[in-house]
Amino acid sequence: MPDCLFCKIIDGTIPSEKIFENEEFLAFKDINPQSPVHILIIPKKHLAKLSDCGNDEKEILSGLLLTANNVAKEIGIAESGYRVAINSGDDGGQLVHHLHLHLMGGGKLDGRMA
Repeated sequence: MPDCLFCKIIDGTIPSEKIFENEEFLAFKDINPQSPVHILIIPKKHLAKLSDCGNDEKEILSGLLLTANNVAKEIGIAESGYRVAINSGDDGGQLVHHLHLHLMGGGKLDGRMA
């Protein structure tokens, strides 16, 4: 999608502080962190929101969670704990309309969601 912020990050048009990248996913630091560690994990395939996903996206959806778990281990927050959240649609608080997962940790988190 030519106007998608995250697609521009994927193609390198917009810089990011990358934490992890493979053929399917990209993880980078959120520019407006809500916790000491706040990383966004996105599929490289453009999907606007979680509610657009169906059976054809099973591998992408499971891959998001597995990538979050692997990144949490790699950066050292897996043992102490972390939160994952996906906002879907405007009423769900989604600001960028490209499916993404928030990985947050690095300290005691309050009860609020992303």
